[in-house]
Amino acid sequence: MSELLTADRIDEIGALGLKSPDPAAFVAELVGAVDEGRVEDPADTGYALLVAADILEQAGDLADALALATRAIAEQPDDNAYARAVRGGLLLRLDRSDDGMAELTALRPLLETDPAATYLIDELAESGHTDTALEWLTGALDAILERTRAQQHESEDAQDEAAAMIYGLAQRRHNLREEMGLPHDEFDDLADRLRAASTHALDAVDDGPATLLFWPKAEFDALLLRWPALVDSYPVTWDEHRAQSERALVDASGMGGVDLGVVVGTVADLAAFVERTGSDPTSEETLDEYADSLDESGVTAWPPGRNDTCWCGSGAKYKKCCLPRSRA
Repeated sequence: MSELLTADRIDEIGALGLKSPDPAAFVAELVGAVDEGRVEDPADTGYALLVAADILEQAGDLADALALATRAIAEQPDDNAYARAVRGGLLLRLDRSDDGMAELTALRPLLETDPAATYLIDELAESGHTDTALEWLTGALDAILERTRAQQHESEDAQDEAAAMIYGLAQRRHNLREEMGLPHDEFDDLADRLRAASTHALDAVDDGPATLLFWPKAEFDALLLRWPALVDSYPVTWDEHRAQSERALVDASGMGGVDLGVVVGTVADLAAFVERTGSDPTSEETLDEYADSLDESGVTAWPPGRNDTCWCGSGAKYKKCCLPRSRA
């Protein structure tokens, strides 16, 4: 039997396929693995197809990219909102506006419930439908604010979630209006106030930039081998570690976190830090202190642009790497 297609290989193909003079070979590798049931983690099946679709899209083959995005939806019907958004965007770029808008409109309610659903706005904006994108953001923000005014939240968590949604939508709307060259309105003022308040709160606790400690795959494996007790602090697999890291950054951003970033840890550096400080390498406090000790010049700002290289080091585009996979 041929070799299994791992998550790492999918990432590698995502990075290489976009620059290759022969992208069809990479697409064939991805699709062949799906056809033959050789995707190591079945949860990555849709991801593999979307990476293949992106390679084809960048090569100008929108029709075949659409076919793969459609297949990704069918392969993982219980978790296909992002794939459906990609399909909607491709339909728009193929001048099938009615079909594309129907696909995206069906997902529009997610803007009021899912903090990550601004990928709908990205698809609209990248397809030239910025007015519609702005209309949807305004409508979602209006709806959540109205619900917040009209009813008491059933729990503190629900209140926090509503606040995160308001913050995220207001900032995305504000950014889009700036890109469109539009003057400030009352929601832009709200976005400015919310950002200023979150920045002030972070300054008050003197935490500086909010950074997350991330371990590349080889370092992650070596970390758990050297200090097995850390299995209680980290996921079982490195792939879940980076997905969990992305989700944590998304949550922090939604709660108003600014200056977010990632610092990369190494086992050798942690061992030296532990020896120098006499601390326990398996305690969360030590890991936090170690992260704070890393040089600020080594901080990778988060989030990258959708079309920029992913922060995790895979070499693939962010929008085809950790951005969609964090929603699994």
